[in-house]
Amino acid sequence: MAVRKFNDKQPEIGSSVFIDDSAVVIGDVTLGDDVSIWPTTVVRGDVESITIGAGTNVQDGSVLHVTHAGKYTAQGHPLIIGKGVTIGHRAVVHACTVGDYCLVGIGAIIMDGAVLEDYVMLGAGALVPPGKKLESGYLYVGVPAQQARPLKESEKEFLEYSSRQYIQLKNEYLKVQE
Repeated sequence: MAVRKFNDKQPEIGSSVFIDDSAVVIGDVTLGDDVSIWPTTVVRGDVESITIGAGTNVQDGSVLHVTHAGKYTAQGHPLIIGKGVTIGHRAVVHACTVGDYCLVGIGAIIMDGAVLEDYVMLGAGALVPPGKKLESGYLYVGVPAQQARPLKESEKEFLEYSSRQYIQLKNEYLKVQE
């Protein structure tokens, strides 16, 4: 695994975390307990901080990054991801806030300053524009992302199930590494 220090900031890694050997975690990054970072994912906290909550999984080929404070952005934007989040393959999650038990669909893009409240399901390929807020308990789809419908109770339960399932899977990977 490539866990790298940048500008005197070393990633802080919780207990029972899985980071695939082909993934990269750089700089001001905090990974909660039971987080899993899957193959070819990049988590780059070089110009702002990234915090990923317990039990979150970041699937293959995803890119997580932040925005610095400067001439065109008065203040930097960190990336804050809650607990139990599932981030699908090839997602780009940039300088935003993702609440607890969300699902970010395959290939989705979330831009600077956007906020996904808890229990949001973002469809595959969706684009959340800068500063947009997605309300808790809904499915959002499209480019730009639009509220499609309320989540069913079974879908809300699935959001928690997905996190638990990935914790079990990463535990199997950790056993193989022992």
